Amino acid sequence: MAKFTAEEKLQAALRYLEGKESYCEIARSIGVDHNALPKWVKQYELQGINAFIKQYTNYSAQFKLDVLNFMIENGTSSLETAAIFGIAAPSTIRQWRKQFETKGFDALQSKKKGRPSMKKETKKQPKQAPVEGSPEALQAEIDRLRMENEYFKKVERLSSSQGNITKEDKVKVIYELRHKYSVKALVAFAEIPRSTSYDLVKKINRPDPDAELKVEIQAIYNEHEGRYGYRRIRDELVNRGQKVNHKKVQRLMKALGLKCIVRMKKYKSYKGTVGKIAPNILERNFIAEAPNEKWVTDITEFKLFGEKLYLSPVLDLFNGEIITYTIGSRPTYTLVSEMLEKALEHLQEEHQLLMHSDQGWHYQMKQYRHTLQARGIVQSMSRKGNCHDNSVMENFFGIMKSEFLYLKEFENVEQFKEELEKYMNYYNTKRIKAKLKLSPVEYRTQFTQAA
Repeated sequence: MAKFTAEEKLQAALRYLEGKESYCEIARSIGVDHNALPKWVKQYELQGINAFIKQYTNYSAQFKLDVLNFMIENGTSSLETAAIFGIAAPSTIRQWRKQFETKGFDALQSKKKGRPSMKKETKKQPKQAPVEGSPEALQAEIDRLRMENEYFKKVERLSSSQGNITKEDKVKVIYELRHKYSVKALVAFAEIPRSTSYDLVKKINRPDPDAELKVEIQAIYNEHEGRYGYRRIRDELVNRGQKVNHKKVQRLMKALGLKCIVRMKKYKSYKGTVGKIAPNILERNFIAEAPNEKWVTDITEFKLFGEKLYLSPVLDLFNGEIITYTIGSRPTYTLVSEMLEKALEHLQEEHQLLMHSDQGWHYQMKQYRHTLQARGIVQSMSRKGNCHDNSVMENFFGIMKSEFLYLKEFENVEQFKEELEKYMNYYNTKRIKAKLKLSPVEYRTQFTQAA
Protein backbone atom coordinates (compact mmCIF):
# COMPACT_ATOMS: atom_id res chain seq x y z
CA MET A 1 0.00 0.00 0.00
CA ALA A 2 1.28 3.47 -0.89
CA LYS A 3 2.38 5.79 1.89
CA PHE A 4 0.10 8.71 2.75
CA THR A 5 1.00 12.03 4.32
CA ALA A 6 -0.48 13.27 7.56
CA GLU A 7 -2.58 15.77 5.55
CA GLU A 8 -4.00 13.04 3.28
CA LYS A 9 -4.95 10.87 6.28
CA LEU A 10 -6.57 13.87 7.97
CA GLN A 11 -8.65 14.76 4.90
CA ALA A 12 -9.80 11.14 4.47
CA ALA A 13 -10.92 10.99 8.11
CA LEU A 14 -12.78 14.30 7.82
CA ARG A 15 -14.55 13.14 4.64
CA TYR A 16 -15.88 10.07 6.44
CA LEU A 17 -16.98 12.05 9.52
CA GLU A 18 -19.05 14.35 7.30
CA GLY A 19 -21.31 11.31 6.80
CA LYS A 20 -21.72 11.61 3.03
CA GLU A 21 -19.36 8.81 1.96
CA SER A 22 -18.70 5.27 3.14
CA TYR A 23 -15.32 3.72 3.95
CA CYS A 24 -15.29 1.85 0.63
CA GLU A 25 -16.07 4.95 -1.45
CA ILE A 26 -13.32 7.01 0.18
CA ALA A 27 -10.84 4.13 -0.05
CA ARG A 28 -11.45 3.71 -3.80
CA SER A 29 -11.10 7.42 -4.47
CA ILE A 30 -7.67 7.74 -2.81
CA GLY A 31 -6.39 4.23 -3.52
CA VAL A 32 -6.06 2.93 0.04
CA ASP A 33 -7.09 -0.33 1.67
CA HIS A 34 -10.52 0.28 3.25
CA ASN A 35 -9.35 -1.46 6.44
CA ALA A 36 -6.92 1.40 7.13
CA LEU A 37 -9.63 4.08 7.14
CA PRO A 38 -11.35 3.05 10.41
CA LYS A 39 -7.99 3.33 12.18
CA TRP A 40 -7.43 6.87 10.84
CA VAL A 41 -10.93 7.93 11.88
CA LYS A 42 -10.52 6.48 15.38
CA GLN A 43 -7.12 8.15 15.79
CA TYR A 44 -8.55 11.49 14.73
CA GLU A 45 -11.55 11.19 17.09
CA LEU A 46 -9.29 10.49 20.07
CA GLN A 47 -6.24 12.69 19.38
CA GLY A 48 -7.22 15.20 16.71
CA ILE A 49 -4.60 16.45 14.22
CA ASN A 50 -1.73 15.22 16.41
CA ALA A 51 -2.74 11.63 15.61
CA PHE A 52 -1.07 11.84 12.18
CA ILE A 53 2.14 13.61 13.20
CA LYS A 54 4.89 11.02 13.16
CA GLN A 55 6.53 10.63 16.53
CA TYR A 56 9.70 8.74 17.24
CA THR A 57 9.05 7.35 20.66
CA ASN A 58 11.03 4.82 22.60
CA TYR A 59 8.33 3.27 24.81
CA SER A 60 9.32 2.12 28.26
CA ALA A 61 8.64 -1.40 29.43
CA GLN A 62 6.23 -0.06 32.09
CA PHE A 63 4.28 1.89 29.42
CA LYS A 64 3.98 -1.26 27.31
CA LEU A 65 2.73 -3.21 30.33
CA ASP A 66 0.19 -0.47 31.14
CA VAL A 67 -1.12 -0.61 27.56
CA LEU A 68 -1.52 -4.40 27.73
CA ASN A 69 -3.26 -4.21 31.11
CA PHE A 70 -5.64 -1.53 29.80
CA MET A 71 -6.52 -3.67 26.78
CA ILE A 72 -7.17 -6.77 28.93
CA GLU A 73 -9.14 -5.00 31.67
CA ASN A 74 -11.36 -3.00 29.29
CA GLY A 75 -11.73 -5.62 26.55
CA THR A 76 -10.61 -3.23 23.78
CA SER A 77 -9.13 -4.44 20.51
CA SER A 78 -5.55 -3.70 19.47
CA LEU A 79 -6.92 -1.16 16.95
CA GLU A 80 -8.89 0.73 19.62
CA THR A 81 -6.01 0.56 22.13
CA ALA A 82 -3.55 1.91 19.56
CA ALA A 83 -5.85 4.84 18.80
CA ILE A 84 -6.31 5.63 22.52
CA PHE A 85 -2.59 5.62 23.34
CA GLY A 86 -1.44 7.21 20.07
CA ILE A 87 0.49 4.18 18.86
CA ALA A 88 0.94 4.23 15.09
CA ALA A 89 0.41 0.54 14.33
CA PRO A 90 -1.92 -1.90 16.16
CA SER A 91 0.49 -4.65 15.19
CA THR A 92 2.99 -3.10 17.63
CA ILE A 93 0.66 -3.87 20.55
CA ARG A 94 0.08 -7.38 19.29
CA GLN A 95 3.86 -7.87 19.18
CA TRP A 96 4.20 -6.61 22.77
CA ARG A 97 1.52 -9.02 23.94
CA LYS A 98 3.21 -11.96 22.22
CA GLN A 99 6.55 -11.02 23.79
CA PHE A 100 5.02 -10.70 27.24
CA GLU A 101 3.14 -14.01 27.03
CA THR A 102 6.18 -15.98 25.87
CA LYS A 103 9.06 -14.34 27.77
CA GLY A 104 7.50 -12.18 30.46
CA PHE A 105 8.18 -8.58 31.50
CA ASP A 106 11.87 -8.62 30.53
CA ALA A 107 10.94 -9.06 26.85
CA LEU A 108 9.29 -5.60 26.91
CA GLN A 109 12.60 -3.89 27.71
CA SER A 110 13.86 -1.86 24.74
CA LYS A 111 17.14 -2.94 23.19
CA LYS A 112 19.91 -0.38 22.84
CA LYS A 113 20.22 1.00 19.30
CA GLY A 114 23.46 1.35 17.32
CA ARG A 115 26.45 -0.88 16.92
CA PRO A 116 27.36 -3.17 19.76
CA SER A 117 30.40 -2.11 21.79
CA MET A 118 33.75 -3.60 20.79
CA LYS A 119 34.59 -4.15 24.41
CA LYS A 120 34.37 -7.74 25.51
CA GLU A 121 31.34 -8.16 27.67
CA THR A 122 31.23 -10.64 30.43
CA LYS A 123 28.65 -13.34 29.87
CA LYS A 124 25.62 -12.81 32.06
CA GLN A 125 25.26 -15.61 34.49
CA PRO A 126 21.82 -17.21 34.76
CA LYS A 127 19.90 -16.41 37.92
CA GLN A 128 20.71 -19.00 40.51
CA ALA A 129 17.93 -20.58 42.54
CA PRO A 130 18.15 -19.75 46.26
CA VAL A 131 20.26 -22.19 48.21
CA GLU A 132 18.11 -24.60 50.20
CA GLY A 133 17.85 -23.46 53.80
CA SER A 134 18.97 -19.91 53.04
CA PRO A 135 16.84 -16.89 54.06
CA GLU A 136 15.98 -16.27 50.40
CA ALA A 137 14.77 -19.86 49.91
CA LEU A 138 12.69 -19.71 53.09
CA GLN A 139 11.10 -16.40 51.99
CA ALA A 140 10.30 -17.82 48.54
CA GLU A 141 8.67 -20.86 50.17
CA ILE A 142 6.64 -18.62 52.49
CA ASP A 143 5.44 -16.50 49.54
CA ARG A 144 4.47 -19.62 47.61
CA LEU A 145 2.50 -21.04 50.55
CA ARG A 146 0.75 -17.72 51.08
CA MET A 147 -0.24 -17.59 47.43
CA GLU A 148 -1.57 -21.17 47.48
CA ASN A 149 -3.46 -20.63 50.72
CA GLU A 150 -5.12 -17.41 49.50
CA TYR A 151 -5.91 -18.97 46.13
CA PHE A 152 -7.57 -22.00 47.79
CA LYS A 153 -9.66 -19.80 50.10
CA LYS A 154 -11.08 -17.77 47.23
CA VAL A 155 -11.70 -20.84 45.09
CA GLU A 156 -13.43 -22.58 48.01
CA ARG A 157 -15.71 -19.57 48.48
CA LEU A 158 -16.80 -19.76 44.86
CA SER A 159 -17.24 -23.53 45.16
CA SER A 160 -19.61 -23.24 48.13
CA SER A 161 -21.76 -20.59 46.40
CA GLN A 162 -21.99 -22.20 42.95
CA GLY A 163 -21.49 -25.91 43.58
CA ASN A 164 -18.61 -26.49 41.17
CA ILE A 165 -15.47 -24.75 39.91
CA THR A 166 -15.00 -23.72 36.28
CA LYS A 167 -12.08 -22.19 34.38
CA GLU A 168 -13.87 -18.84 34.61
CA ASP A 169 -13.93 -19.12 38.42
CA LYS A 170 -10.21 -19.88 38.55
CA VAL A 171 -9.45 -16.91 36.31
CA LYS A 172 -11.56 -14.63 38.54
CA VAL A 173 -9.36 -15.62 41.48
CA ILE A 174 -6.16 -15.13 39.48
CA TYR A 175 -7.43 -11.71 38.38
CA GLU A 176 -8.08 -10.69 42.01
CA LEU A 177 -4.59 -11.79 43.10
CA ARG A 178 -2.64 -10.53 40.07
CA HIS A 179 -1.20 -7.46 41.86
CA LYS A 180 -0.18 -9.45 44.92
CA TYR A 181 1.47 -12.48 43.32
CA SER A 182 3.11 -13.39 40.02
CA VAL A 183 0.55 -14.13 37.29
CA LYS A 184 2.97 -16.70 35.91
CA ALA A 185 3.01 -18.55 39.24
CA LEU A 186 -0.77 -18.27 39.65
CA VAL A 187 -1.66 -19.69 36.22
CA ALA A 188 0.90 -22.47 36.67
CA PHE A 189 -0.61 -23.41 40.02
CA ALA A 190 -4.17 -23.26 38.63
CA GLU A 191 -3.03 -25.31 35.60
CA ILE A 192 -4.46 -22.79 33.11
CA PRO A 193 -2.52 -21.52 30.04
CA ARG A 194 -1.70 -17.83 30.35
CA SER A 195 -3.28 -17.03 26.98
CA THR A 196 -6.52 -18.69 28.15
CA SER A 197 -6.54 -16.59 31.30
CA TYR A 198 -6.17 -13.38 29.26
CA ASP A 199 -9.05 -14.36 26.97
CA LEU A 200 -11.31 -15.17 29.92
CA VAL A 201 -10.39 -11.92 31.70
CA LYS A 202 -11.77 -10.05 28.69
CA LYS A 203 -15.12 -11.81 29.09
CA ILE A 204 -15.17 -11.31 32.86
CA ASN A 205 -14.84 -7.55 32.53
CA ARG A 206 -17.59 -7.28 29.92
CA PRO A 207 -21.21 -6.93 31.13
CA ASP A 208 -23.31 -10.08 30.81
CA PRO A 209 -25.45 -9.60 27.65
CA ASP A 210 -28.05 -12.03 29.05
CA ALA A 211 -28.30 -10.47 32.52
CA GLU A 212 -31.83 -9.08 32.03
CA LEU A 213 -33.03 -12.27 30.34
CA LYS A 214 -31.72 -14.36 33.25
CA VAL A 215 -33.66 -12.18 35.70
CA GLU A 216 -36.83 -12.66 33.61
CA ILE A 217 -36.33 -16.44 33.42
CA GLN A 218 -35.73 -16.65 37.18
CA ALA A 219 -38.88 -14.59 37.83
CA ILE A 220 -41.04 -16.85 35.62
CA TYR A 221 -39.56 -19.97 37.23
CA ASN A 222 -40.28 -18.61 40.74
CA GLU A 223 -43.77 -17.43 39.80
CA HIS A 224 -44.68 -20.96 38.70
CA GLU A 225 -42.85 -22.55 41.66
CA GLY A 226 -40.47 -24.61 39.53
CA ARG A 227 -43.21 -26.23 37.46
CA TYR A 228 -42.05 -24.76 34.14
CA GLY A 229 -39.32 -26.34 32.02
CA TYR A 230 -37.38 -24.46 29.35
CA ARG A 231 -40.07 -24.83 26.66
CA ARG A 232 -42.87 -23.30 28.73
CA ILE A 233 -40.58 -20.54 29.96
CA ARG A 234 -39.72 -19.81 26.31
CA ASP A 235 -43.46 -19.64 25.51
CA GLU A 236 -44.07 -17.29 28.45
CA LEU A 237 -41.21 -15.04 27.27
CA VAL A 238 -42.79 -14.91 23.79
CA ASN A 239 -46.12 -13.94 25.38
CA ARG A 240 -44.27 -11.12 27.14
CA GLY A 241 -42.82 -9.88 23.85
CA GLN A 242 -39.38 -11.54 23.96
CA LYS A 243 -38.53 -13.91 21.13
CA VAL A 244 -35.85 -16.30 22.40
CA ASN A 245 -34.69 -19.65 21.04
CA HIS A 246 -35.64 -22.55 23.34
CA LYS A 247 -32.04 -23.82 23.30
CA LYS A 248 -30.81 -20.52 24.69
CA VAL A 249 -33.43 -20.64 27.47
CA GLN A 250 -32.32 -24.21 28.24
CA ARG A 251 -28.66 -23.11 28.40
CA LEU A 252 -29.41 -20.13 30.67
CA MET A 253 -31.59 -22.26 32.96
CA LYS A 254 -28.73 -24.71 33.29
CA ALA A 255 -26.36 -21.85 34.16
CA LEU A 256 -28.86 -20.61 36.79
CA GLY A 257 -29.33 -24.12 38.20
CA LEU A 258 -33.07 -24.17 37.38
CA LYS A 259 -34.71 -27.51 36.75
CA CYS A 260 -38.28 -28.74 36.31
CA ILE A 261 -39.65 -31.40 38.67
CA VAL A 262 -39.94 -35.10 37.73
CA ARG A 263 -43.32 -36.84 37.54
CA MET A 264 -44.53 -40.16 39.00
CA LYS A 265 -47.10 -43.00 38.57
CA LYS A 266 -50.91 -43.14 38.94
CA TYR A 267 -53.56 -45.22 40.68
CA LYS A 268 -55.21 -48.08 38.73
CA SER A 269 -58.99 -48.60 39.10
CA TYR A 270 -59.42 -51.65 36.83
CA LYS A 271 -61.03 -54.64 38.62
CA GLY A 272 -62.17 -56.77 35.71
CA THR A 273 -65.57 -56.82 34.03
CA VAL A 274 -68.28 -55.79 36.52
CA GLY A 275 -70.69 -54.20 34.04
CA LYS A 276 -70.78 -53.35 30.35
CA ILE A 277 -67.61 -52.44 28.42
CA ALA A 278 -67.99 -49.68 25.80
CA PRO A 279 -65.99 -49.76 22.54
CA ASN A 280 -62.91 -47.60 22.05
CA ILE A 281 -64.49 -44.94 19.83
CA LEU A 282 -61.89 -42.27 20.65
CA GLU A 283 -59.06 -44.47 19.27
CA ARG A 284 -56.37 -42.04 20.46
CA ASN A 285 -57.75 -39.19 18.34
CA PHE A 286 -57.12 -36.60 21.03
CA ILE A 287 -57.79 -33.60 18.77
CA ALA A 288 -61.09 -31.73 19.25
CA GLU A 289 -62.20 -28.92 16.97
CA ALA A 290 -64.32 -27.09 19.57
CA PRO A 291 -64.97 -26.98 23.33
CA ASN A 292 -67.17 -29.74 24.86
CA GLU A 293 -66.68 -32.06 21.91
CA LYS A 294 -64.49 -34.70 23.61
CA TRP A 295 -64.03 -35.20 27.34
CA VAL A 296 -61.78 -37.69 29.13
CA THR A 297 -61.84 -38.79 32.77
CA ASP A 298 -60.03 -41.07 35.21
CA ILE A 299 -59.23 -41.48 38.92
CA THR A 300 -55.89 -40.97 40.67
CA GLU A 301 -54.74 -41.60 44.23
CA PHE A 302 -52.90 -39.48 46.83
CA LYS A 303 -51.28 -40.74 50.02
CA LEU A 304 -51.20 -38.09 52.77
CA PHE A 305 -50.94 -38.21 56.57
CA GLY A 306 -51.36 -42.00 56.67
CA GLU A 307 -54.56 -42.01 54.61
CA LYS A 308 -55.56 -42.08 50.95
CA LEU A 309 -57.46 -39.53 48.87
CA TYR A 310 -58.91 -40.09 45.41
CA LEU A 311 -59.32 -37.44 42.72
CA SER A 312 -61.80 -37.73 39.82
CA PRO A 313 -61.48 -34.90 37.25
CA VAL A 314 -62.93 -34.32 33.75
CA LEU A 315 -60.65 -32.84 31.05
CA ASP A 316 -61.72 -31.23 27.75
CA LEU A 317 -59.47 -32.43 24.89
CA PHE A 318 -60.04 -29.17 23.00
CA ASN A 319 -57.82 -27.11 25.30
CA GLY A 320 -56.80 -29.41 28.18
CA GLU A 321 -59.05 -27.52 30.62
CA ILE A 322 -60.25 -29.26 33.79
CA ILE A 323 -64.05 -28.92 33.58
CA THR A 324 -64.61 -30.01 37.18
CA TYR A 325 -63.39 -32.54 39.77
CA THR A 326 -64.40 -34.35 42.95
CA ILE A 327 -62.17 -35.64 45.75
CA GLY A 328 -62.92 -38.21 48.43
CA SER A 329 -61.37 -40.57 50.95
CA ARG A 330 -62.69 -43.70 49.15
CA PRO A 331 -62.92 -44.50 45.40
CA THR A 332 -66.68 -45.14 45.55
CA TYR A 333 -69.15 -44.71 42.71
CA THR A 334 -70.41 -41.51 44.39
CA LEU A 335 -67.03 -39.93 43.63
CA VAL A 336 -67.66 -40.47 39.90
CA SER A 337 -71.40 -39.77 39.86
CA GLU A 338 -70.95 -36.40 41.60
CA MET A 339 -68.13 -35.53 39.20
CA LEU A 340 -70.40 -36.38 36.23
CA GLU A 341 -73.31 -34.39 37.64
CA LYS A 342 -71.14 -31.29 38.15
CA ALA A 343 -69.55 -31.66 34.69
CA LEU A 344 -72.89 -31.89 32.88
CA GLU A 345 -73.89 -28.52 34.36
CA HIS A 346 -71.29 -27.01 31.99
CA LEU A 347 -72.75 -28.76 28.95
CA GLN A 348 -75.47 -27.23 26.80
CA GLU A 349 -78.25 -29.44 25.43
CA GLU A 350 -77.24 -29.14 21.77
CA HIS A 351 -73.67 -30.38 22.25
CA GLN A 352 -72.70 -33.74 20.79
CA LEU A 353 -70.19 -35.04 23.33
CA LEU A 354 -67.90 -38.08 23.43
CA MET A 355 -66.97 -39.19 26.98
CA HIS A 356 -63.87 -41.40 27.22
CA SER A 357 -62.44 -43.30 30.20
CA ASP A 358 -60.53 -46.47 30.97
CA GLN A 359 -62.29 -49.72 31.92
CA GLY A 360 -62.43 -48.79 35.61
CA TRP A 361 -65.38 -50.40 37.38
CA HIS A 362 -67.06 -47.02 38.01
CA TYR A 363 -67.48 -46.38 34.28
CA GLN A 364 -68.94 -49.86 33.68
CA MET A 365 -71.77 -49.24 36.16
CA LYS A 366 -75.36 -49.15 34.86
CA GLN A 367 -76.09 -45.79 36.55
CA TYR A 368 -73.09 -44.15 34.85
CA ARG A 369 -73.98 -45.49 31.40
CA HIS A 370 -77.65 -44.48 31.74
CA THR A 371 -76.70 -40.93 32.80
CA LEU A 372 -74.63 -40.55 29.63
CA GLN A 373 -77.38 -42.02 27.44
CA ALA A 374 -79.99 -39.68 28.94
CA ARG A 375 -77.96 -36.68 27.77
CA GLY A 376 -77.15 -38.19 24.36
CA ILE A 377 -73.47 -38.60 25.24
CA VAL A 378 -71.47 -41.28 23.42
CA GLN A 379 -69.42 -43.45 25.79
CA SER A 380 -65.92 -44.65 24.86
CA MET A 381 -63.44 -46.81 26.81
CA SER A 382 -59.74 -47.63 26.49
CA ARG A 383 -58.72 -51.16 25.62
CA LYS A 384 -57.96 -53.45 28.55
CA GLY A 385 -54.61 -52.68 30.18
CA ASN A 386 -53.67 -50.03 27.58
CA CYS A 387 -52.81 -46.73 29.29
CA HIS A 388 -51.93 -45.05 26.00
CA ASP A 389 -55.62 -44.94 24.98
CA ASN A 390 -56.19 -42.37 27.74
CA SER A 391 -52.73 -40.83 27.74
CA VAL A 392 -53.94 -37.21 27.92
CA MET A 393 -55.52 -37.87 31.31
CA GLU A 394 -52.45 -39.83 32.41
CA ASN A 395 -50.29 -36.90 31.37
CA PHE A 396 -52.37 -34.45 33.41
CA PHE A 397 -52.02 -36.61 36.55
CA GLY A 398 -48.25 -36.74 36.07
CA ILE A 399 -48.02 -32.97 35.70
CA MET A 400 -50.34 -32.26 38.63
CA LYS A 401 -48.45 -34.59 40.99
CA SER A 402 -45.01 -33.31 40.04
CA GLU A 403 -46.01 -29.63 40.09
CA PHE A 404 -48.29 -29.74 43.12
CA LEU A 405 -48.27 -32.88 45.28
CA TYR A 406 -44.48 -33.46 45.35
CA LEU A 407 -43.59 -29.78 45.37
CA LYS A 408 -45.57 -28.49 48.36
CA GLU A 409 -45.84 -29.40 52.03
CA PHE A 410 -49.24 -29.60 53.73
CA GLU A 411 -50.22 -29.37 57.39
CA ASN A 412 -53.41 -31.46 57.07
CA VAL A 413 -55.92 -32.84 54.58
CA GLU A 414 -58.09 -29.71 54.64
CA GLN A 415 -55.16 -27.51 53.69
CA PHE A 416 -54.31 -29.98 50.93
CA LYS A 417 -57.82 -29.63 49.47
CA GLU A 418 -57.63 -25.83 49.62
CA GLU A 419 -54.26 -25.80 47.87
CA LEU A 420 -55.55 -28.29 45.28
CA GLU A 421 -58.38 -25.93 44.40
CA LYS A 422 -55.87 -23.11 43.94
CA TYR A 423 -53.70 -25.32 41.74
CA MET A 424 -56.66 -26.33 39.53
CA ASN A 425 -57.52 -22.66 39.05
CA TYR A 426 -53.86 -21.91 38.27
CA TYR A 427 -53.69 -24.82 35.81
CA ASN A 428 -56.77 -23.59 33.92
CA THR A 429 -56.17 -19.84 33.93
CA LYS A 430 -52.43 -19.15 34.18
CA ARG A 431 -50.29 -22.17 33.30
CA ILE A 432 -49.22 -22.15 29.63
CA LYS A 433 -49.73 -25.36 27.67
CA ALA A 434 -46.77 -25.81 25.33
CA LYS A 435 -48.99 -26.92 22.43
CA LEU A 436 -51.38 -23.95 22.77
CA LYS A 437 -48.84 -21.27 23.78
CA LEU A 438 -51.60 -20.02 26.14
CA SER A 439 -53.42 -21.23 29.24
CA PRO A 440 -56.50 -23.43 28.59
CA VAL A 441 -59.00 -20.70 29.51
CA GLU A 442 -57.17 -18.08 27.44
CA TYR A 443 -57.22 -20.44 24.46
CA ARG A 444 -60.94 -21.19 24.85
CA THR A 445 -61.75 -17.47 25.23
CA GLN A 446 -59.74 -16.67 22.09
CA PHE A 447 -61.61 -19.38 20.19
CA THR A 448 -65.09 -18.27 21.27
CA GLN A 449 -64.35 -14.63 20.43
CA ALA A 450 -63.17 -15.57 16.94
CA ALA A 451 -66.12 -17.91 16.31
